[in-house]
Amino acid sequence: MFSPNFNQMDWSISWDESSLNAYKEVFRALCLIPILHYVIAFMVIWVVFLYNFLEFHFFQGFFSGFRGAPVALTFHPTSHIYHGVVSKCKILHGRYLATPWLSSPHFQTAFLNFFGNPPAFSYRRQLFHASDGGTIALDWLTSSDISRGAFEVNHTISKDDTTPLVVVIPGLTSDSTSSYIKHLAFGLATHGWNVVVSNHRGLGGVSITSDCFYNAGWTEDARVVIDYLHHQYPKAPLFAIGTSIGANILVKYLGEDREKVPVAGAVAICSPWDLLIGDRFICRRLLQKLYDRALTIGLQGYAKLHEPRYSRLANWEGIKKSRSIRDFDNFATCLVGKFETVDTYYRRSTSTPYVLNVSVPLLCISALDDPVCTREAIPWDECRANKNIVLATIKHGGHLAFFEGITGSRLWWVRATDEFIGVLHSSSHMHKKKTEITEQKASIESSIDQGPYVNVREDGMVAAVSSAHAGNKSVEHFTGLGSIQDKTVLATEQTQQQTETKSDVAGSGGEVSGECSSLQRIKCFDVITASKRWLDHLLFQKNGKSVWLLVYIAIITSWPILGSALRIFSSKKKLRKFSAATSHRR
Repeated sequence: MFSPNFNQMDWSISWDESSLNAYKEVFRALCLIPILHYVIAFMVIWVVFLYNFLEFHFFQGFFSGFRGAPVALTFHPTSHIYHGVVSKCKILHGRYLATPWLSSPHFQTAFLNFFGNPPAFSYRRQLFHASDGGTIALDWLTSSDISRGAFEVNHTISKDDTTPLVVVIPGLTSDSTSSYIKHLAFGLATHGWNVVVSNHRGLGGVSITSDCFYNAGWTEDARVVIDYLHHQYPKAPLFAIGTSIGANILVKYLGEDREKVPVAGAVAICSPWDLLIGDRFICRRLLQKLYDRALTIGLQGYAKLHEPRYSRLANWEGIKKSRSIRDFDNFATCLVGKFETVDTYYRRSTSTPYVLNVSVPLLCISALDDPVCTREAIPWDECRANKNIVLATIKHGGHLAFFEGITGSRLWWVRATDEFIGVLHSSSHMHKKKTEITEQKASIESSIDQGPYVNVREDGMVAAVSSAHAGNKSVEHFTGLGSIQDKTVLATEQTQQQTETKSDVAGSGGEVSGECSSLQRIKCFDVITASKRWLDHLLFQKNGKSVWLLVYIAIITSWPILGSALRIFSSKKKLRKFSAATSHRR
């Protein structure tokens, strides 16, 4: 009765012995394979793993004949910046081929930071003092410095110099000595531009002299430096270039100030765009965590330089224990900048919401394989909706690298940037700051119901000024129309004066009180003559805004005459009725 169970046990034992013998045979066979073959197989597997892990694309370039990848451009279909400027840029319409032995975004980014092949030259330093007591180091490299050599530096730039001026805003913990900044400055200066690198507070070897530190959304330093340079060199076209965090600051600044910025054109390189998305991305994979840790070490080194202030304003123990950028922002940036939470800081500092407000010709360059600033944060739709923006995306390039050539001595984005601002400078599409004249005319047109003034000269020149701005500033806005008489007469008061004059000169023997005296006719004639002369002047200008201003002036200057005519007409009707009633009684 138990025989089936014994048979089953015997079968399982025999099967185990046979399988064990099979494994033994396999092991004997594997032992017969030379160890060298195992080493080669292990190396092949390891290379394949690293090739994919480090995102190499050498074989893609090899099988495509090293032709490189085309530059993808995103823009509005009716963008005048694309059709008038970018369409003439050969580099942006060409292809980018990475240095073959740097065919990895991580290799490119690491090589840029550790080596970079930067050109050798010296800056000229200028210290700019902000209103809050902070100090900003401005490092200059002019075109004459390059032409005269590295050891002969021109220390003066004329106030009337018309050489285009480029302001560079570096990335996080970067300054003018960073490899990519030196590539950019040298490349622009070589082609005839004057370059000034606006270092962040506390960087470039300058101490923190106030309780204000820079952060990813701090645009005030860029604003005051650009305004200073614009007023210091008013005849020089001003361009701005931002890299990484500096690009985020630049785009945010352009969106905040809109038409008021004195910048003729701008370029944003490898911007993080959305800091919340970037924060999630940099903690996602092992490689990104390595970048996160490396940047955190750089921030801790920055804080170490200014330990007295950080220990007073922030959590110094938390800063020393930080293991990520988010930790540092939590213990330092949020406390110094008075942000409620880290996410609040990221939301307020993100530049994406300001993209639609940019009114300056802006070229944005990003690499789709950027290991620090993810492609997920690129605002494709916002860039496409703004006619002033052209977005150039490259399949490969890393973060701020874009090395090209066999030796890797050039950066592709530096050449593309130089070509873009060069074509823009020679075109009619440079942005011009909204002048005070335009602002004054806009305020006049929006204040018609607020009691406008009419300034009348004895020689017939007329100018309109808003009642809220009747000071010297308003008068200076219209000096192009000729010198204006000092006395200003309010239009409504002019009507009242004419009415009072009519009642004074009216006869007592049944004459109509609404008839104009000879003095009134002279005044009316003077106003009509003045209006005609100014009409001819405006029509000669052929300006659309002047025509609208003309309509406004015509209404204001003709209203007293029309009012007098209406009063005369109504008075005559009353006189006829009175005469008819009197004759009827008789």
